[in-house]
Amino acid sequence: MSQKRLIIVESPSKSKTIASYVGNDVLVLSSKGHVRDLATSGKDGLGIDIENNFQPSYKVIPGKNTLIKELKSKAKGREVLIATDQDREGEAIGWHLAQILDLDPNENNRIVFREITKQAITEALSHPRKIDQDLVNSQEARRILDRIIGFKLSKLLQSKIKSKSAGRVQSVALKLIVDLEKEIEAFIPETYYEIEADFPHFKAAYHIPGKKRLSKEEADQIVETSTNPFKVSDIKTKTTKRKSKPAFITSTLQQDAINNLYMSASRTMMVAQKLYEGIDIDGELVGLITYMRTDSNRLAQPFIEEANQFIESHYGKKYLGHYKTSTKENAQDAHEAIRPTSVSRTPEMMEAYLDKDEAKLYRRIYERALASLMSDAVFESTKISLDSNGNIYHLDGSILIFDGHTKVFEEQKNKDKLLPKLELNQEINAKKVTSIEKVTTPPARYSEATLIKEMESLGIGRPSTYASIIQTLKHRAYVHMEHKRFIPTDQGKLTAKELDEFFHKIINVDYTSKMEKKLDEIAEAKESGVEIVSKFYHSFIPMVEHAQKNMKKIEPKMTDELCPKCGKPLVVRKSRYGEFIACSGFPKCRYIKNDDNKQDNDAK
Repeated sequence: MSQKRLIIVESPSKSKTIASYVGNDVLVLSSKGHVRDLATSGKDGLGIDIENNFQPSYKVIPGKNTLIKELKSKAKGREVLIATDQDREGEAIGWHLAQILDLDPNENNRIVFREITKQAITEALSHPRKIDQDLVNSQEARRILDRIIGFKLSKLLQSKIKSKSAGRVQSVALKLIVDLEKEIEAFIPETYYEIEADFPHFKAAYHIPGKKRLSKEEADQIVETSTNPFKVSDIKTKTTKRKSKPAFITSTLQQDAINNLYMSASRTMMVAQKLYEGIDIDGELVGLITYMRTDSNRLAQPFIEEANQFIESHYGKKYLGHYKTSTKENAQDAHEAIRPTSVSRTPEMMEAYLDKDEAKLYRRIYERALASLMSDAVFESTKISLDSNGNIYHLDGSILIFDGHTKVFEEQKNKDKLLPKLELNQEINAKKVTSIEKVTTPPARYSEATLIKEMESLGIGRPSTYASIIQTLKHRAYVHMEHKRFIPTDQGKLTAKELDEFFHKIINVDYTSKMEKKLDEIAEAKESGVEIVSKFYHSFIPMVEHAQKNMKKIEPKMTDELCPKCGKPLVVRKSRYGEFIACSGFPKCRYIKNDDNKQDNDAK
């Protein structure tokens, strides 16, 4: 049977899964990611024609020529459908493929799907659409901005302070880490006091009016006047509800996996990609989760119906919740939240087909999505107030009345905190009342999870880029990790300082967040990519020129040794692996002095 259709996807493993769902008359091939990128020609090697509306110049990515030749050959005489990912990046890759293969932009030759299942692929094939040019324009503007900033700033920093790179979002993330470190370094600890009354079977804490901090003198005065008997002055009991959290989006999945599974953001995305693209289940390739790059927590109606039936049959009608989406305005709403492709594929059933990390991540995704559709957990909360000479002490208790969604997905264990049976106006005696000395602590450094949470709340970057931003900061030796927290290196601090001095107008949270919104507006055809890029370029270049003239160049530290090859002085240079001694005549002379250990090893 001749193959009449050609479907092109991004990854080979995805092509394998899709090929197993379509008939023999459909050929499925992979582009293996991007096929073209901006050239490094033109003014300053930007690959952009500044004088001609910032027209980009694209070139085939090295090593992709053979693949492109094959795609062109296979496309002849076949209907070509582009099935790259359904986000901006995927749309752009699809557009580049369409350009290379000379596809008609007015034809419906683009298909999208949120999950890789037979049903989703069949549905996508019956509803092809045109390539979304607005989405492509948005991605193109983003790429051009990143190229301008990346090339210009990186070159400047390399020549002036030996920093490896800078980036539109990367440098703002570094600024967050460095600014927090400054706050920690400037922090002055403060001593304060809390007071506790110790009774035979419980303890009560003194209620500090106005949430102020008590001095030693104030605490001593309260301890002295807190005398027996204590009278029960108030008992308040109320029912409280705890709602389930929505199904995961990219950022919350990364945060959860970092905190609970001890996976890095990049490892999380790698494992999620595998679950999305397809797992071999008894000889059949099955995509287990929906697309993992999303900032929409919306769930599709067919999944809600399937999940509701599952909840009712497994747990009972009282466990059914009232589903509401809380999708943010700027979410790419063609997306769904990250969820299992079928509720019937339980974590227990899938465990045999998954490795350890895949099984753990699948369980978190499955349980969180299911729990998001379940009823509230209900607690009975009680607050008792005790009075001693006008000094009020509180004790709180809570009992779980109905587990609701926590039956499936618990972020923290619900521990009942039982209170003693006390009655209003009852008098009881404390064994002792003591003041406890406390010291204020500086703010905690960012972990991967809290940095992602901060970036998301500030609207900088995109969920799909968080993992790579973190990797870059580590790779460039701008930060190191201690107890799973980011600490800026001296080079990281220096980079942030120089960028803050010369580029504070664009390397800041507010500007970067506004730029993200503008890029979103290009995707919605509300803004022109050319105008945004042009406006940015013409305000940015004067800053670069000013920095070029005024940023102080850091010269390498001289040693008292001469190069054995060319006779020039040896200097101390830095790399991501630490300091090393090399010739000051670099790049003409590439002599590097080996340390003693390496020389010993070489001798052996």
